[in-house]
Amino acid sequence: MYDFIVIGGGIVGLATARNLLQSYPRAKLLILDKESQWAFHQTSNNSGVIHSGIYYKPGSFKAKFCREGNISMTEFCNKYNISHEICGKVIVATKPQELSLLEDLYQRGLANGLKVEKISAEEVKEVEPHVSCIAGLRVFSTGIVSYRQVCQKLVDMIRDDGGELLLKAHVTQIKDISEGKEIDTSQGIFATRMLINCGGLQSDHLAKLGNVDPQIQIIPFRGEYYELKPEKRYLVKTLIYPVPNPNFPFLGVHFTKMIDGSVHAGPNAVLSLKREGYHKTDFDMRDAAEIFSYPGFWKLASKYSKDGIQEIIRSFSKDAFVRSLQQLIPEVISDDLVPTHAGVRAQALKPNGQLVEDFLIIKDQKSIHVCNAPSPAATSSLEIGKAIVRELST
Repeated sequence: MYDFIVIGGGIVGLATARNLLQSYPRAKLLILDKESQWAFHQTSNNSGVIHSGIYYKPGSFKAKFCREGNISMTEFCNKYNISHEICGKVIVATKPQELSLLEDLYQRGLANGLKVEKISAEEVKEVEPHVSCIAGLRVFSTGIVSYRQVCQKLVDMIRDDGGELLLKAHVTQIKDISEGKEIDTSQGIFATRMLINCGGLQSDHLAKLGNVDPQIQIIPFRGEYYELKPEKRYLVKTLIYPVPNPNFPFLGVHFTKMIDGSVHAGPNAVLSLKREGYHKTDFDMRDAAEIFSYPGFWKLASKYSKDGIQEIIRSFSKDAFVRSLQQLIPEVISDDLVPTHAGVRAQALKPNGQLVEDFLIIKDQKSIHVCNAPSPAATSSLEIGKAIVRELST
């Protein structure tokens, strides 16, 4: 009998396991993941950004955990010599109608306690010489890191603290027992007093297996990226973002310097017909049927039909993708870009068609389920882990 079993070996699951062992040093803990390596899905396929928290509603979990996570993640990287850089970023307005939105974003940054500065087009060029804009914001606390390296350190720490880690353990059934939960997996049956579900793209399925109705469904959105050829990396010094469309739940294509020196451009946001579908041709009948039979999906699709069509066009037309990037850096041409890996965002959606905007953590008597943890979950992971430990004491 384990005291804790954590399902999901991405950065949220690993950070949660570490915090549990720090708070309960004598606890018997097991972390399970169905893949053959840790941090296989969202964690290893994201942009590697240590986010500031500027976009999120003041007072929300995302705003609080991201702001605090920016600090704790940076401290973690400093303490354990994990390569990272607090390089800052610029958010730029390229059209007059975006200026009021840029001002709103500035005020939100101040409300979230961030160091953020309004800068002119000329001052933007001092930071990013190749950007074309009419005004911008400089956000100082944004950084870059390899979250895969962070996860490897967390794995080592969990093991050193006596935690057990098991890969290739696909969960097939979760049963209520008198002392807690019994979990059937492809690697055997395990019992625990408390189950913590950090299953990401499968988190709603796992909650339902555990007899908890999360009242949401995970809808997978694939984000596709291009990469600047090495000889064109000079075009981007830090991170360059457009002003996000307030009527669309994604940030728009942007430029991100990675910790390895490469520069990624993207992502778009297209519906994936497979929860773990990283390629345009990936398809899973069960996943697709779940999406198309869910009332919330059709309500969402009707609300964002125009934006959704534009995202699909960018997916299949490199020229359309490049035109979006040229709004930020006009010099970029199609030959400067090569395709690189995609990521899949696990986005929770309500039956009424509303996206779950905040992190969603559901507590049951013998289980806790993290059922919405897209970006900025990697930045916030150490703080989400702390929050889960606090939930256990309430």
